[in-house]
Amino acid sequence: MVNAEVDATTRALSHLEDTCLVWHSLNGLRAVTGVAALLPGSPGVSGLQPFAGHLGSDQEEVVRRLAAVSTEARAMLEAVDTGGGQASSSRARPRVSVADAAGPAEELIAHGLLVPSGDEMLILPGEVGVALRGGRTTLAPADVPPPLPTSSRPSAQVDRAAAGAAFELVRNLELLLDAWGARPPRSLRGGAGLTVRDLRATAERLHVSEPTAALLIEVAWAAGLLALGTDEEGNPSWMPTVLYDQWLEQPLAARWAHAAGAWLATPRLPGLVGQRDPAGKTWNALAPDMAGASAAETRRLALRLLADLADGEVLAAGTGPAAVVARMAWERPRRPRTRTESRESLVAWTLSEAETLGLAALGGLAAYGRLLVAGEDPIPTLAGMLPEPVDHVLLQGDLTAVAPGPLEPALARTLAVVATVESHGGAMVYRFTKESVRRAMDRGWTAAEIQAFLAAASRTPVPQALAYLVDDTARTFGTIRVGFAAAYLRSDDEAALAELLAHPAARSLGLRRLAPTVVLSTVALDSLLPRLRELGLAPVVEAPDGSVHVARPDAKRAKVRTGQRPAGVQEAHLAARATAVAARVKAGDETATARPTPPEPASTVAILHEAIDAGEKVVISYVDGRGVAGEAHVEPLGLDGGSLAARVEDDVRSFALSRIRSVRPTQP
Repeated sequence: MVNAEVDATTRALSHLEDTCLVWHSLNGLRAVTGVAALLPGSPGVSGLQPFAGHLGSDQEEVVRRLAAVSTEARAMLEAVDTGGGQASSSRARPRVSVADAAGPAEELIAHGLLVPSGDEMLILPGEVGVALRGGRTTLAPADVPPPLPTSSRPSAQVDRAAAGAAFELVRNLELLLDAWGARPPRSLRGGAGLTVRDLRATAERLHVSEPTAALLIEVAWAAGLLALGTDEEGNPSWMPTVLYDQWLEQPLAARWAHAAGAWLATPRLPGLVGQRDPAGKTWNALAPDMAGASAAETRRLALRLLADLADGEVLAAGTGPAAVVARMAWERPRRPRTRTESRESLVAWTLSEAETLGLAALGGLAAYGRLLVAGEDPIPTLAGMLPEPVDHVLLQGDLTAVAPGPLEPALARTLAVVATVESHGGAMVYRFTKESVRRAMDRGWTAAEIQAFLAAASRTPVPQALAYLVDDTARTFGTIRVGFAAAYLRSDDEAALAELLAHPAARSLGLRRLAPTVVLSTVALDSLLPRLRELGLAPVVEAPDGSVHVARPDAKRAKVRTGQRPAGVQEAHLAARATAVAARVKAGDETATARPTPPEPASTVAILHEAIDAGEKVVISYVDGRGVAGEAHVEPLGLDGGSLAARVEDDVRSFALSRIRSVRPTQP
């Protein structure tokens, strides 16, 4: 047992050295400056008031005083220790003798087992906490990490399930970005994210839940495949980037590694989408401030815990996430909590998102997921687990096409133009409708081209019903045509319009003749009128009812300047302002000259830190609240919030660092 404790202590000290929290001095191991102040209840700050003539070490004195307090006071002290080493001083008097103590709090203050601070709090000194716990520095053993409950699961089963999710991730990203490339959704005002309506529509199109759709969108953004651009009308919209086209040319495993690696490193928090921020506003996908400082580190740490599990072991269902939270709290005990990213939420999001993205499945990491978390190349391992893509579909008589496996990327994207995905799964089902065929024709396809594509892509003959659907849609396609025109020209003189169309200077007007007496122009009316007059014509504006509209141009006027002063008054006003500014600057210089020179903060704090670490006394020169300078021999105990806590004889006092003029060691 003794050897085991020695080994554990050696490992702990070695870990502290590796993390640069302790270092070897001439007098042995020492903690880095400031470590003691960061630990609640650290033995580095003592509040004991020694009795005259007392013998023995401080620890012996603490034990003696603990034995002298009442049962109620002992219970209160244990409650303060359990609550973090601090408690409200309430109505307890900060200075009281043992005989005059009223209540447990004053009894503990009188015995020096609780120390009042300047913010009406009672602090448990470090050595008191150690004695209260029977010589231990923590309430529970801190050298043994909390265990992770596991269950058995074949590694091959985990790999197959995760590889299927990895394939789904790549396919869904393609469907998402292809759809947004054709019809980019607009951004909220100021690039503040994606609208709730567009998120819901994306989830319906991909046949996934809204949280999963938000995750896919955030991953696409983190991977550089999605960015904020400008649509044809000049509105900010979300659309694929140039990198997306390069990404499509890569093998499927490489595309997955690019997307999953981006998720692993991003500080974004997709799990926040749909929740409310501290101000009560709902988080939108792609919101610019939806990130967490510890998100990426927490994500990697949680997955590393899964990677450390033995082969064939996975997290136990139900208790696994809670156990991961407990282990991470042990490894990162001082990780701050915020209202938007608690440790519990980050771990839950990480485990869920890892399974959605294909890194993990069934509570364990896939083999290629372990490689990605370790910083190694997962592509060769994943490539061997993915199914081979197929280059054909099976057309059915009910206007559907069944993909017997993962389609080649080019075939999948082309088929998605002329058909709509009806169901996902091992065999993906596409459905042909009049709307989907019209969508293909809107992109320039002809009926013959659609028929040829279907015949080449299918291993079965093209059903008659599908051929009829394509022909019927083509028969009604384009019967009504819509074009763009900014203005029109109408004249009963057909020869005048013909002469205008033939004029070389009229080519830039975008003229097109629809009828013998009607010509359209792509130039706006306000610009078209002066251009026509330059050509020697005398056009007039026609009202919607066909009558001639004559308008007088608005008379232009400049705004009257308000508050304008005569030149002499303005010069006098500027001279008075300059005199006032000069007087203020002079007064400031005189004040700075009369003020005592402050010490160098860096040197003062450094000397005080060294004295705290070494437990040595120093002499401080300071100015009190009345402006009187003086010196004091003190024993520095700690620095916190711009003040120094120090023992002066039998009392603990606080000194503002801004009032300390110099610090020097005491003479031996």
